Amino acid sequence: MKLMALDPDLLKKTSIVFLILVLTFITIKFILKKIGKDPKYYLPTTFAKQVTAPLIIFLLATFLQFRSVKAFFKEFNFGYTKQVATLLFIISVTWTILVFIKVVKNKIFKRYNISKKNNLKARKVLTQLNILERISTFIIVLLAIGIALMSFDKIKSIGVSVLTSAGLAGIIVGFSAQKALGTLLAGIQIAFTQPIRLDDVLIVEGEWGIVEEITLTYVVIKIWDKRRLVVPTTYFIEKPFQNWTRSTSDILGTVFIYTDYNVNFDKLRGKLTNILENTPLWNKEVNVLQVTNAAKDNVEIRALMSADDSPTAWDLRVHVREELIKYIQQEFPESIPRTTVRMDSSS
Repeated sequence: MKLMALDPDLLKKTSIVFLILVLTFITIKFILKKIGKDPKYYLPTTFAKQVTAPLIIFLLATFLQFRSVKAFFKEFNFGYTKQVATLLFIISVTWTILVFIKVVKNKIFKRYNISKKNNLKARKVLTQLNILERISTFIIVLLAIGIALMSFDKIKSIGVSVLTSAGLAGIIVGFSAQKALGTLLAGIQIAFTQPIRLDDVLIVEGEWGIVEEITLTYVVIKIWDKRRLVVPTTYFIEKPFQNWTRSTSDILGTVFIYTDYNVNFDKLRGKLTNILENTPLWNKEVNVLQVTNAAKDNVEIRALMSADDSPTAWDLRVHVREELIKYIQQEFPESIPRTTVRMDSSS
């Protein structure tokens, strides 16, 4: 049917409703932008932009609920305005709730500074917030889909018939999903018990790395050589692993040096102190040099030092190892381990 054939009065009423909703949209956007610019309000400056799409969908759902609009669409033989409006309303509300959850998460986390060296509490909060956000998103989207399907009588009856006839198939699916559900529960358990946190330093499967991302089903670990190790969350519940920053970000570093028996341990100990005192990498807490083993041809010397975090400890170990080796080369070249071969003169 052509537009000119429509009832002029109906077209006028529909246009007025549409214009009112457009003005409402512009007004709400203006208010949200003004609120976002004022620091005393809770909402961030980007909130107006984040809710633009769900706001448009909500106003469109409202538009379809007006009697004149329903009559307008009936002229085109489209009688599903109520169903479409219901779907749009569910989508807009769900989207807005998810935006609010993200806003609250970001607002809470702004109170914590993860860039600090001693960032244990900040990492703990960030880990909990990220996992709880994912859990909330999953539950809200699942509920929204369920409500949307139940809003249609035909789909609801189909769903009921499928559920009642599932029987054995449902049991089989339940057993098949058992592992997936276990993984999800492990993710939730990690959020609350926190055997690992974001930015923790771990040794997993013999690999040294930093926790980069924690989801409900897997954990991404950034290996020191920039590779990524992806591990299921159940791993951290069922298997042992090393967490170097479990209770604090401070960490001890070790350097092993092998010399023969002629080296002067006291001078070597004094050199270690000199090296540590002249580098900002050391946090001035631990400075120990010990002979930890004696073999047939050499002795094992361990230098123990402390740093504020694991990356700094790595750099400190590399620096100390190099300086100690240079010192031994210059001051005790005769103490570098060598293999001595004696020839029998009688032969």
